[in-house]
Amino acid sequence: MNQLQDPVPVSRATLKRLPVYHLFLKELQAKGRDVVSCTRIAEALRLEPTQVRKDLAATGIVGRPRIGYQMPELLTSIETFLGWNNANEAVLVGAGNLGSALLGYGGFTEHGLSIVAAFDASPAKIGTEIHGVPVLDVAKLPDLVQRLNIHLGIITTPAPAAQAIADLLVESGVQAIWNLSPTYLEVPAEVIVENTQLAASLAVLSNRLAANLHH
Repeated sequence: MNQLQDPVPVSRATLKRLPVYHLFLKELQAKGRDVVSCTRIAEALRLEPTQVRKDLAATGIVGRPRIGYQMPELLTSIETFLGWNNANEAVLVGAGNLGSALLGYGGFTEHGLSIVAAFDASPAKIGTEIHGVPVLDVAKLPDLVQRLNIHLGIITTPAPAAQAIADLLVESGVQAIWNLSPTYLEVPAEVIVENTQLAASLAVLSNRLAANLHH
């Protein structure tokens, strides 16, 4: 049995690698693998074994020399560390194309996220449902967030509206914001913000593609 230690604070890079490990491990498990080593993970994901070992140790698990990790315990350790086995209820603001796509993504539930309501300012969308999630008037956001004790808000509005929505979420008691609008937000220091800029990711991809094509 693997040993468990207290988790330690980790870097942003480690937090981004852990879901990648989890996906790879689930694929191995589906193929019948019960044990896995850092070397096996590193080879498959083109990483250094020492980096993989350090990342996994951050979750509190310690592998056995020359054996590795028991698959179920390793998966559970990652899921617990990332909070995926504690369901987070969230609200989404901005029921346009991007917001609708997120509402239709079933993978969130596997990662402990449940979007309980969407909000929009458009009369055409208010009162409808998108993938089973009700779309409500944004004016009702504070009441619902406080009544259901929601801690996480997702912003998928156009850039001009994003800051005002962030302010409303913070005033309503939300403690973390996942910002997918193409702008950066100003929020109090105690509020956690994760900016996911699609244009920034595209810029990196385009730059690397251009470099490859010129070689």
